Amino acid sequence: MQFVSKEFLIFLPVVVAINYIIPRKFKYIWLFITSLFFYVSVDVKSAVVLVASIALAYGFGIMLEKNKASENNKNGKGILILAITVHIAILIACKYLNFIEKTVLSIAGRGEDAIGLNLLATLGVSFYMLKIIGYLIDVYRGDIIAEKNPIKLGLYVSFFPQITQGPIERAKNMLPQFNFPLTVDFDMLRNGLLEIIWGYFLKLVVADRLAIYVNNVYSDPEVAVGFTTLVATLFYTFEIYTDFAGYSHIAIGISRILGIDVMDNFNCPYLSGSIAGFWRRWHISLSTWLRDYLYIPLGGNRKGTARKYINIMIVFAVSGLWHGADWTFVVWGVLHGFFQVIGYVLRPLRDKLVDVFKVERNAFSHRTLKIMVTFLLVNFAWVFFRASSLGQALVIIKNSFVFTPWMLADGSLFKYGLDSADFFVAIVGLIIVIATDLVSYNGFIIRERILKQGIWIRYIIGIAAIVAILVFGIWGPGYDSAAFIYQQF
Repeated sequence: MQFVSKEFLIFLPVVVAINYIIPRKFKYIWLFITSLFFYVSVDVKSAVVLVASIALAYGFGIMLEKNKASENNKNGKGILILAITVHIAILIACKYLNFIEKTVLSIAGRGEDAIGLNLLATLGVSFYMLKIIGYLIDVYRGDIIAEKNPIKLGLYVSFFPQITQGPIERAKNMLPQFNFPLTVDFDMLRNGLLEIIWGYFLKLVVADRLAIYVNNVYSDPEVAVGFTTLVATLFYTFEIYTDFAGYSHIAIGISRILGIDVMDNFNCPYLSGSIAGFWRRWHISLSTWLRDYLYIPLGGNRKGTARKYINIMIVFAVSGLWHGADWTFVVWGVLHGFFQVIGYVLRPLRDKLVDVFKVERNAFSHRTLKIMVTFLLVNFAWVFFRASSLGQALVIIKNSFVFTPWMLADGSLFKYGLDSADFFVAIVGLIIVIATDLVSYNGFIIRERILKQGIWIRYIIGIAAIVAILVFGIWGPGYDSAAFIYQQF
C-alpha cells in the first residue's frame, strides 16, 4: 500500500475518522496499530526488522536512562556506542553488504564474482534508523527522558506518514505529541488536506511526467546527445524535487489531520544563493540531523579551519552513502562537500571582488547570479545521483555540452516518451512549481491565502486542483505509482 494507491485512499479516511472519535489518551495506540498495518501491507518481511529495531531501541534507551541516574553516567558512553553499533550493523546487513562485497571484489579484480550478500532489503530502514540513533543520543545527552511506554516509542519510529521517506523527526518533538495530541479542528483539517492535494499534484502531475522523459534518456545515454540530454538533466533536477517534496507535503498533511505536527522538509531549495544555503532548504530533517548528530560531535567549526573542512567532507560523504549503496551516491555527496569547501576558501576573494567592483550584494542581479550558479552546481551533481554508474554519469555530462539548438524546433525532444501535449503539460507544471516557490520565498504562502478566502472560492480551488490531478496525473497500465524516488533509500 502506497500513498498513491487506491488502497491508501480507502485506508486514510478510515484511520482519520476513527482517530477523531477515539479518546485523546488512546490515540497513540490506534496510530501505532495503523502504522504497523501500513508497513506490513507494503513489506511483510521488513516488519520483522522494524519490530526488532524498536525493541532494541527501547531496551537501550532504558539502560541509558538507568545508567544516567546512577554513578554519574559512568558506563553511558559504552552503552551508547554499543547501541549505535548494533543499529548500524542492522542497517549494513539490510542495505550495504552488497556494496561492500562488490567494492572489495572489484579492488581484487573479481567484481564479476559478487553473489549479493544483503540479508533483506528493508523498506525505509535508512530513515527510521536515524530516528532511533537520534533518540538514543538525546537520551544519553539528557535532552529527553527515555520513553517507558514501548508502544509510544514504537509509534515514534514507525509513524506511517514518515516511515518510508521521512521527514526524520526528532523524538523530543514527536513523543510529547503522543501524550497530548492536538485536537483536529476544521481549520487544521482544511490545512492538512490542501497540503496533501499539493503533494499529489507535485508527484502525479509533475514528477512522474518528468520521470518518463528522464528514464528514457538515461536508459540509453549514448544515443541521447545535446539539448535532449541537457533537458533530461534539468528535468531530473525538478523531478527529484517535486517527487520528494510531494511525498513530504503528503506526509505533513496526513500528520496534520491526525493531530501531529511535523517539521517542514523543504523551503524553496532551488532559490538558494549558495550550496550551504541549499542544504538549509533541501531535506531539512536530514541536513539538521547530520549537523546535530555528526558534524557538531566531530568538532564542527570549533577546531580550526582545516578541521572544519574535513568535517564537512566527512558529513557529505556519509550523506551520499546514506542515500544509496553505490559510489555514484558517494561522489554526489562529496561534490556537495567540495562545493561548500571551495565556497568558504574563495570567500575572501569574492568579498574583495565585490568591494573592487562596488557590487551591491542585495541587488536583484547579484542575487540572481548567485542562485543561477548554485542551481547549475546542484544540477551537475544530480547527474551522479541519477546515473546507474560513474561511467554513465560522465557520458551524460559530456553529451549535455554538445550544442544542438535545432532540437528545440525539429521535434527531437518528443521522441523520449512525452509527446508535444505531455511536454507542454510538464512545462506548465514546472512553471507552477517555480512560481509557487518564488512567492513562498517572499513570504506569500498560497495555502494560507486560500484558507482565508470565502467558502465558495475555497471549494472551487480545491475541486479544480483535484480535477487537475485526475486529468493530468500519470495513470494507466504499466505505470508504477509506488515509485517515490526516496523510498529506495
